[in-house]
Amino acid sequence: MKSEPGECSIDDALAAPERTIPWTGVRNYQARNFMRDAMRPGDSVLFYHSSCAQPGIAGLAEVASAPYPDPTQFERASDYYDAKARRDAPRWYLVDVRACRKTRLIDIAELRACRPLARMQILRRGNRLSITPVAKSEWDYITRRLMEHAD
Repeated sequence: MKSEPGECSIDDALAAPERTIPWTGVRNYQARNFMRDAMRPGDSVLFYHSSCAQPGIAGLAEVASAPYPDPTQFERASDYYDAKARRDAPRWYLVDVRACRKTRLIDIAELRACRPLARMQILRRGNRLSITPVAKSEWDYITRRLMEHAD
């Protein structure tokens, strides 16, 4: 799951009450579908900083709730307001995410250099999705090999 650190960093998530934040503002149907249809409480998450000087994995988290309608779609003052969304027919969903721990930053160059991660969806050229699935083999490689020297 990608987040711009200026909006919500791993440090912000760790400082939140119960280290839990709602993952608001997803406005891509494919990313929404991954979150709404495939994510369940207890699922592990790579917390990825994006749109910053050094994008990369900054921590580990877990899904802390079932999917539910993103309230920002109904808030006219929100950057994520959607005039076509209705409370009886929401268009956008979110899950709550609980930060588990900060890691050393595993930047995109390091991820790209790892052959076992060559097919990882987040590393595909042109990928703009903020939420992508991670294969078990990719998760295992990252958490075993790359996080051996985590902060």
